[in-house]
Amino acid sequence: MNYHLNLMFDGSGYHGWQRQENAVSVQQKVEDAVFGLFGEKCAVTGCSRTDAGVHACDFHVNFKAQKLLPDNTIVSGMNFYLPDDISVLSCARADDAFNARFSCVSKEYHYVIYDTPYCNPFYAKKAVHCKHSLDETGMDLNARDFIGTHDFSAFCAAGASVRSNVRTVKRAGVYREADKVIFYVEADGFLYNMVRIMAGTLLYVAENKIESGTIPDIIAAKDRTHAGKTMPPDGLYLYRVHYGEEK
Repeated sequence: MNYHLNLMFDGSGYHGWQRQENAVSVQQKVEDAVFGLFGEKCAVTGCSRTDAGVHACDFHVNFKAQKLLPDNTIVSGMNFYLPDDISVLSCARADDAFNARFSCVSKEYHYVIYDTPYCNPFYAKKAVHCKHSLDETGMDLNARDFIGTHDFSAFCAAGASVRSNVRTVKRAGVYREADKVIFYVEADGFLYNMVRIMAGTLLYVAENKIESGTIPDIIAAKDRTHAGKTMPPDGLYLYRVHYGEEK
């Protein structure tokens, strides 16, 4: 059986999704839970390689197991074995060709900043603090310049090894929810730290450290030094993953 699970997690206590030898990862916890429930060692494929400290509201995985269990039994059983900061939301049996990573057609990330004069302890590890008020309208106008098919080399951290830095951004913008300013972006793929650098660039625009309206020039320059800082992982959420049947 090829099982497709949808889950969410608080990434604060993990070194990302990918299993590692010397650090605790979300994948390790999920694979341990699969073994506990199925009694089989199954490789679990995740839809994305999240960095340490990054959260997910809509994370998809798949694994193949010999045992046939009802979907609701898998949901309750996995949650029994998982820690409280990882939850399985649903389970469905997928066709044999489904792969949580390669069947994905686009992903949407949200980056959360809160702009209050004081630190909010309830936002610790969940959002990034900015002491001064942000102009979300101006940030939104600039964020829209990310939309389109571009070489995003200026928004890629050093050390990435990919064949091409060209990605297609389908949607991007900024909106406010009370004291939170949220940057959202959906694309067919993302480069290493791309969303965190995009968010840092928009913050620099709001702080007048980068001139408004110059994001197209930064993209065209293909030079990382022209863009803003890499924001911390705390405010980053994998918000939604889109598969072909949704389109």
